[in-house]
Amino acid sequence: MADQDPVFNIQRVYLKEASLEQPNSPAILLEQAQPALEINLGVNAEAVAEGIFEIAVTATVQSKIADKTVFLVECKQAAIFEIRNVPEEQMAGIVGVACPQIVYPYLRSNVADLVQRAGFPPVHLAEINFQAMYEQQQAAQVQAPATTQ
Repeated sequence: MADQDPVFNIQRVYLKEASLEQPNSPAILLEQAQPALEINLGVNAEAVAEGIFEIAVTATVQSKIADKTVFLVECKQAAIFEIRNVPEEQMAGIVGVACPQIVYPYLRSNVADLVQRAGFPPVHLAEINFQAMYEQQQAAQVQAPATTQ
């Protein structure tokens, strides 16, 4: 019976990708205008073996003054999870909510560190409600087929 107990283990958390660009330095650093900040987040889940999943949370942070980039940071934080003996109807929630909630704090820290190492005040990404994000994605998927005729 112990073989059928649900299993949820974090195997490893790692920084999968990170890049930083300052294409207009040093001239842009002399600008007095306040830069605008644009942040985009994404979550990707991939089964890599039976019961083993890689969950990656990606952030793209771009700071601009007018149409010129001050800096661009792209960061992908990932983790490998072992998830077994979980009812199918619960898997999407675990992979889409629980796993990204574990990975995201590492991403936040790495983004802040990269930006600060580039010589700028750290960018602290806001907390994310992955449950609400997941529910919005589910609602969008349900509505999409209904609008296509």
